[in-house]
Amino acid sequence: MQTNRTPLSDRLAVFPRLGLATLPTPLEPMKRLTAHLGGPRLWVKREDATGLGFGGNKLRKLDYVLHEAISSGADTIVSGGVVQSNSQRQVAAVAAKFGLACHLAVYHGRLEPPTPEYKTSGNAFLNRLFGAHLHDVPWTGDRNAAIRALVDDLQAKGHKPYFVPYGVSNALGAVAYATTIAEIEPQAAQSGFAPAAIVHCTGSAGTQAGLVAGAAVAMPATRIVGIDIDAEPARVRADVVAFAQEASDLLDVPFGEASVEVVAGHAGPAYGVPHEATIEAIRLAGQLEALPLDPVYSGKGLAGLIALIRQGRWRKDDNVIFLHTGGAPALFAYQSALGI
Repeated sequence: MQTNRTPLSDRLAVFPRLGLATLPTPLEPMKRLTAHLGGPRLWVKREDATGLGFGGNKLRKLDYVLHEAISSGADTIVSGGVVQSNSQRQVAAVAAKFGLACHLAVYHGRLEPPTPEYKTSGNAFLNRLFGAHLHDVPWTGDRNAAIRALVDDLQAKGHKPYFVPYGVSNALGAVAYATTIAEIEPQAAQSGFAPAAIVHCTGSAGTQAGLVAGAAVAMPATRIVGIDIDAEPARVRADVVAFAQEASDLLDVPFGEASVEVVAGHAGPAYGVPHEATIEAIRLAGQLEALPLDPVYSGKGLAGLIALIRQGRWRKDDNVIFLHTGGAPALFAYQSALGI
């Protein structure tokens, strides 16, 4: 049994990875947005800068999860998501880079297409560019059923498929995302601060689970705050708790359910539908910090952070990190809906 004194980096080192992400990602001050909001001191962790295929937070997870796929001799990667899924785009990019076939279950019906360009632009275009095979399926609410059915079908045809869950969210994906904490801790120390909180968008739950598991051992005084973007806060929190428990067991770190905070009320009318606060956040990030945020995930995440600041959640001299999960390609599929 390891003690809690074992550094997070040492705990993570026992898990093999491909090394496909460009790491560490930068931690940068957001001075103009801080001034606009009147504090606290805001920073951004640039998970949009992980590199391959326009980057994004899922590449950290795929770094570990697909090591298992390649080691097992898989010839095909299978995953899924909605038409403008950032996760699908990153899966397709990694498959192309490693010469693997990629099959994606593309869910239709979770949201009505908000623009004429929604089905063909942004991530949907990049999926085709990266050579993915796209399979249109109806949305039933079960995130992984159609992906598993596709795996079974490909297996029956003689392929060696590897199942990548919706959002690359599972125990190993959460372990992989704890690497973000292993980067933030020394980056913040080098910049002379200890963050009061790390705020991010949360939906498929693996990202927040990894942050919670990592922070328990490396940054216990930092609050991990997830902004629900699915308009399903109870489901999101339950999934975060489950994945965080599994990841904590794998890392041999303590886990307490009280460390899981999912903030409701900032998802707008539904998943994938931007609202006024989302558009304001996207505008502010673009005009003050030259940060492109997407309207489904990172835009709603920042909208939630801005609302918490306006509610007085933190002192003006606190330091708060916003985790930019990526997703800029989706902006082009939502252009006519954003009014920008």
